Order: sequence, then structure tokens, then C-alpha cells
Amino acid sequence: MNRLYDFIRRHPTWVDGCWALVPVFMSLVVLTAPGTGVYQGDPWAGLFVTLASGTVMALRRRAPERMLLLALAVGLFQLLADVQPLPANFAFLAIAFTVASLPRRWPSRVALGMCLTAPTVSMLRWPEDHKGASLTNIIIGTVFLTIAFLLAWVLGDSLRTRRAYYAELEERANRLEQERETQARMAVAAERARIARELHDVVAHNVSVMVVQADGAAYVLDTAPEQTRNALHTISGTGRQALTEMRRLLGVLRGEDGQVTGQDYVPQPGVEQLADLVDQVRDTGLPVDFRIEGTPRPLPSGVELTAYRIVQEALTNTRKHGGPDVGATVRLSYDPEALTVLAEDDGRGAQRELYEERGADGRGQGLIGMRERVGMVGGVLIAGPRPGGGFRISATLPLAGDVAR
Repeated sequence: MNRLYDFIRRHPTWVDGCWALVPVFMSLVVLTAPGTGVYQGDPWAGLFVTLASGTVMALRRRAPERMLLLALAVGLFQLLADVQPLPANFAFLAIAFTVASLPRRWPSRVALGMCLTAPTVSMLRWPEDHKGASLTNIIIGTVFLTIAFLLAWVLGDSLRTRRAYYAELEERANRLEQERETQARMAVAAERARIARELHDVVAHNVSVMVVQADGAAYVLDTAPEQTRNALHTISGTGRQALTEMRRLLGVLRGEDGQVTGQDYVPQPGVEQLADLVDQVRDTGLPVDFRIEGTPRPLPSGVELTAYRIVQEALTNTRKHGGPDVGATVRLSYDPEALTVLAEDDGRGAQRELYEERGADGRGQGLIGMRERVGMVGGVLIAGPRPGGGFRISATLPLAGDVAR
């Protein structure tokens, strides 16, 4: 049975052709029946109408618009050649149904006009077919025949509407699927950008500290073993801290098993860890003046992490670009509506392209990360040369009214 359905779907012309044989055969019977008096016209003209109508019915789905024009031509020929209605004229119902189910509207309107006028025109053209019938019966018969034609058109138009509805549903489903894929890609890109920012901050700061301590340890290795030992301890502690933070970040990139441990949920650093960060930087030989202004209070986790990363990146840049004998200043100012983070130094400052061109040629990624972090919490970041020399980074991070709860 499934094979039969598949054959019907793949070969609609063959199916229509088989159905067309039925009215064609019945018309041939009417034309050739001897002595019945059913058909009084020209048999050759009737044969032409029969074959043309069968062609209309057989090819109605392959070339519906052309078959509609052929059906109109057949109807006009019947009127002019005085060919009385035949069973093959059932093709008019079939073509009306077919063109009404098409998306294009002009064939459907033409078919509708044909359905409304054909029964009346037939009754007026061959009134002898209704001899002996009352006017009321003639009118009722014409109305019922018109209704039959209209019903064929309505069924076709309903099929068109249903097809359009299903096509719209399919298009909407495809569109939603594409939107979900786009949102998924955007989420993946945003997550990768977040991980990249975090890794940059972790690696840039901790590796910088380790490099400074390693250089210092190598310089005083023979003359000051105690300082060398302290430097090595600092390198070890900094490395462990970097590994801990990297393990937390890379926990989201674990394998397919999806299992995580408590080490993947190490708390993110905040403003309370800034004192430890400053002490770590001071151990590398960079003097830092760290002060807190205002009354400290609980902050949103996003604001805390942003403030910590800004100070971390600023001190890292000071070590990298500040030059010799540089000093740094860090201020945290608690206001009723915002937290202001100020980090500046009195060194030689960074190159212009690192803060004006936002990391051209792959440089200055730390400042790009700062801007992105500050933008995510709705704040404002100002980075540039400091009056009198050096470099200044100032960030204003807005606070919600109920963050302390």
C-alpha cells in the first residue's frame, strides 16, 4: 500500500490520465450509441470536445494554467459548434478545483467566473434539453449545478489556504531554528570571549609576577640566598594561584562526561582580595599606595570581579610599561550610587596605539578586556596618559540600590 501511495505522489499525470479515461469512455458511449437519440449533434465535433476535455483532466496538474485556457477554449467551441454537454465536461470541475488550489490568484479568479456562468450559459444555449420541465425545476437544476461548480472551486481554494498555512508554519519553524542556532553561536562566542578575558588577566598578571621574581632571584642568587629563597616562594605561590584560577575557568571546557568537582567552583576574586594582590605586587619591587575611600559595603559579584580585574591589569601594565623607579596608586571610592576605581602610575606610560587604537596588531588586549568588563556592568572607563607623566585608568561602576541585601 505504501508503494502505491508513493507511486501516486511521484506520477500525478498517470493517475489523472487514468481518471480521465472514465468520462472519456462515457462520452464515447453517448456519441456512438445507435438509435438512442441521446446525442443529436455533429459526432466529430463531439469527439473533439471529448478528447480535448480528457487532455484537460489528464494534464491539469502538470500544466494547470494552460489546461484552464484549453478548457475555456473547449467551452467556447461547444457553444459555437452546438456540441451538447457530455460526460467529458466533468473536466471543467476538475480544472476549477486544481487552479483554485494554486498560489497564483488570476487562474483561480478565472475559474470562479467559469463556475458561476457555465451552468446558466448551458441552460440558455440548449433549452431543448429541458423540454417538459417547469421553469422552477429548470432554475433549481441550474442552481444546484452552479453550487456543484462552486463547491469544486471552494474545495480547491481551501486546499490552497491549508498549504499556505503549512508552508508558513514550516518557514516559521526553520526561522526559529536558525535563530536558535544564531543565539547558540552568539552565546558560545560570548563565553569564549569571557574565558579569553579571564585567562588574559590571570596569565598576564601572574606570569608577569613570576618573571619579575625569577629575574630578581637570578640576579641575587650568589649574593643574597635568603632573597632568592623568598623570590622562589613567591613564584611558587603565584604559580599555584594561577593554576587554581585557570582550573576554575577551564572547568567549563571539560569533556563529555559533564562531571565537575568542587575545584571547578573556586570563588572569583573580589575587592576583598585587592589587599593580597597589592602585597603580591609590592613583593616584586613595585611600590603601590592603596587606599579605600568611603564606607565599604557588599557589592554585586560582577562589579567586584570587574574592579579586581581592572586593578590587576593596571598594575600589570605598570610593571610592563612603567619603566624603572615607577610607583603606582590604587584608590577605591565607595559612593551611594557607584564604585570608582582609580589606578595610576608615574612612569613613562604605554604607547599610544595600545590605548587609542584598542589593541592594534594584537596588542593592548588588556585594555580591550577592561572596556568589555566595564560595559557589561553598565560603567564608564577612561584610560590614557596622566597629567605630569605616567598612565591613569579610571572606572566608574554603577551600583544597584539593593545590592547590600
